[in-house]
Amino acid sequence: MLLRKTLELHDIHFATTDRDVAVQHGITGAAILPDCNKNRPFRSAWCGIVALWLVIKLRPDIVISTGAAPGFFCILAGRLVGARTLWIDSVANADKLSMCGRLSLTFAHKCLTQWEHLAGDPEPVFRGALL
Repeated sequence: MLLRKTLELHDIHFATTDRDVAVQHGITGAAILPDCNKNRPFRSAWCGIVALWLVIKLRPDIVISTGAAPGFFCILAGRLVGARTLWIDSVANADKLSMCGRLSLTFAHKCLTQWEHLAGDPEPVFRGALL
């Protein structure tokens, strides 16, 4: 949601696990994905299905995620429909890349970290923090 101003000239769609976050940022019509993590495999499978359905329905040119498993599922779904994909690992992961961030090194077209000391060669790339 922090990237909203940067993307205003484009037709953008947001997905979140928390409707209240979308409302706080003045975003109406955000898709709500089930929250999930590695400790809830059935919930994760359901989230993956919902993310795939959403991405197939919208057919985006680009999928951008700022972290967490639901965003990773959107990255995977984006690859399946031929979208370019960008993973921006959460600023909360200061010690190491998140598990989904590490997986995204394989699946996303481009991976960024918000911590300079976590930058790798060739990825993830550090270009600054969103906050």
